[in-house]
Amino acid sequence: MRSDHYLFVNMKKNAIVFVFGTIILFGFGSCKKDKVSTDCVSSTTIHFSTQIKPMIDNNCISCHSAGATSPDLSTHANIAANATLVLNSLSGSGVQLMPLGGPALNDSLISQFSCWISQGKQNN
Repeated sequence: MRSDHYLFVNMKKNAIVFVFGTIILFGFGSCKKDKVSTDCVSSTTIHFSTQIKPMIDNNCISCHSAGATSPDLSTHANIAANATLVLNSLSGSGVQLMPLGGPALNDSLISQFSCWISQGKQNN
């Protein structure tokens, strides 16, 4: 009888470990930030006028306009000239994460900006 009790207790412990392990595995897997591939699809052109400029206007221009905090991001030329700094700021890579006071932009917008840079920072 003692061995039956020991077997039951071990099976119960194994079941509990399995259940909690599964919960933890699936729980952490579902807590991901909006991860989008940073690979640019060459057939997908990122348009400055309809994708990049509106993103800058909605998230950056309130602080980074002409006569405000540097860099001025009100024109294509200024955004293109500061594109690497902007990308690093959006992703928090070695500089202050922007927009200041957050929240950070989602990864799909950051990826889009990165692709625009990779595609030559076109004014399209």
